[in-house]
Amino acid sequence: MKRVIKMSKAWIAALFIGVILTGCGGGSSGGTSASGGAKSADLSWNAPMTRVNNESLSMGELSGYIISYGRDPGNLTETVRINGADTMDYTVTNLDNGTWYFAIQVEDVNGLLSEPSQPVSKTIQG
Repeated sequence: MKRVIKMSKAWIAALFIGVILTGCGGGSSGGTSASGGAKSADLSWNAPMTRVNNESLSMGELSGYIISYGRDPGNLTETVRINGADTMDYTVTNLDNGTWYFAIQVEDVNGLLSEPSQPVSKTIQG
């Protein structure tokens, strides 16, 4: 009996998003960062070009992104939904003083989500 393991096309390459969630300035984690003016963080990223199984992924297969953020990198309780795969930057506003952590997920046209990226951080002072 031949056993076939098939990976679903729904798995989106979250690893690539985690590496390219970037900004300039502010605190950073793992070589990536979030930046922004007082009480905000500017986030930018690139859409993944491949899925976890290394199959190519076109922009037409993506529907948007979900940004999660919070004060605890293991418990990002706030979310922002970005509708449209062509939007690849966002400013999170109204942040209190302290260190904030941010992660992003990609959503495909079937409503399936990637794993979250590795969190990046920004320290708000003032």
